[in-house]
Amino acid sequence: MKNLKQSARDFVDRVRNPPPVVAVLRLSGVIGGMGSWSRGLSLASLAGPVEAAFKVSRLEAVALAINSPGGSPAQSALIAKRIRDLAKEKDVPVFAFAEDVAASGGYWLALAGDEIFAQETSIVGSIGVISAGFGFTQLLQRIGVERRLHTAGDRKAILDPFQAEKPADVKHLKSIQQDIHHSFQEMVRERRGGRLKAPEKELFNGAFWTGGRALEMGLIDGIGDLRAVMRDRFGETVKLKLISARRPWLRLPFGPGGGGGHGGIEGAHLIENALSAVEERLMWSRFGL
Repeated sequence: MKNLKQSARDFVDRVRNPPPVVAVLRLSGVIGGMGSWSRGLSLASLAGPVEAAFKVSRLEAVALAINSPGGSPAQSALIAKRIRDLAKEKDVPVFAFAEDVAASGGYWLALAGDEIFAQETSIVGSIGVISAGFGFTQLLQRIGVERRLHTAGDRKAILDPFQAEKPADVKHLKSIQQDIHHSFQEMVRERRGGRLKAPEKELFNGAFWTGGRALEMGLIDGIGDLRAVMRDRFGETVKLKLISARRPWLRLPFGPGGGGGHGGIEGAHLIENALSAVEERLMWSRFGL
């Protein structure tokens, strides 16, 4: 009887004093599209889950579980801005947690957090801009294929992978990279401010570090995992509510511009997807993953 009464009192107490809730939003994968098969992170794929995270009942905070080697700077900025806009609108704190890696665009996402945490062995940083691709000029010559390309605008086909690189094209690309790098640096300064403890020359040279070193440099605020930190902040009874992003498992090359029975177009998509898979694999392997 005593246990029954205690259980009843516990139930009434939970009804009167419900536990706080932290919405957990997973941001895992390469940012932006990497071909027609890709499930990359984008504002389009995350807009719904981000909105849902800030609508959870009894919400105390939103936690971002980040595992990304980077990708599109534009999508990184758009996703981070949407999170910051909603955090300000709802007056809800945001905590970011780096898992294996939060580098390049992945670190840009982490900057959406009011506080950033990582594991000692997490990879953090890579505040820079990179552009990668493939050149096929010698392959085409070897197999006897002639490249035919017609444009209106003498720079419309710059950096075409089927043509030799031109110094003027590379110079133009680097000027764009500098502009994006500047925006990235401004985001870091805005969000981290006086917490940065290393010279900017070191912070912004594109290098990446372990979580322990990132803490020393002021890129993150602490070492810890999501569950432990949230229980420490909001109590042992805090509920972690996972907000999942529903993304298609596979986008097939059909429909407008897709395969649709046209062997040549479908073959082009297969090549694109194969190269995209290699490029995505290289993005992860840069960080030993």
